[in-house]
Amino acid sequence: MEENFSFASYNNIKRLSEAELSQLWEQYLADKSNKKFRDEIIVQYIYLVRYAVSRIKVSLPVTISIEDITGYGVEGLINAVERFSPLKNARFETYALIRIRGAILDKIRSQDFLPRSVRKKIKEIKQAAEVLKQNLGRTPTSGEIAEYLDMEVDKVNAIISEDVTITSIYDKKGSSDDSMEIIDTIEDSNKLNPQERMEEKNVKSDLQRALQRLPERERVLMVLYYQENMTMKEIGETLEMSESRICQLHAQAIMKLKNILSENRTARLQQSIV
Repeated sequence: MEENFSFASYNNIKRLSEAELSQLWEQYLADKSNKKFRDEIIVQYIYLVRYAVSRIKVSLPVTISIEDITGYGVEGLINAVERFSPLKNARFETYALIRIRGAILDKIRSQDFLPRSVRKKIKEIKQAAEVLKQNLGRTPTSGEIAEYLDMEVDKVNAIISEDVTITSIYDKKGSSDDSMEIIDTIEDSNKLNPQERMEEKNVKSDLQRALQRLPERERVLMVLYYQENMTMKEIGETLEMSESRICQLHAQAIMKLKNILSENRTARLQQSIV
């Protein structure tokens, strides 16, 4: 599996159905030495990398390349697929996103993307903040630090924003070879109890049936937006429509789905009364 996956071919990926994907997982988990199954799974979940990159890039310094962090994210996805265990991790998407984000941040932490001059300024600001904290008995404000260093407040804030401190979630808890990584001790807050799983299953079934009642163009739009995590602009380019028109269709589809789901609930309520 190439770690420099190109998103240019993203829309050409053939998406498997839930049944097909489940079967693929079963085949891979039965024989993890089979790289063909592994790579097919990675391709099916590559959208998680794009999702993670789009969320994380806004908080990173401009000196960090999007291509670099995308590559790191793909490494994280590969690692997630190889280490995933249904017995330990309730939902792959949740586990994979943590791994992808962790891989990106871990790589950034191991490299220094900031110029030496910026690092020097960051150090000066931290030292000034520590001195002021001792003198004031509290954490100083940006204005107080700026006044202490005879700098503009905006410049102090800009320099502070460049200081990206990353804590690795892949560090092991303990020093032995079989020590668990911190990530494997994080509780999956999305794990559902039996009743919640049944309710979720019913909701998904209702939603799938409702989606089938939408016009094909609106149905495709909803899948691309909510399942593939594409932006309105990207969907417009894919469907050869303007972004504003895509927004209008999205609003129409949402309204239709609400009406369909409302009808379904009313029908079930009437059946339960009878």
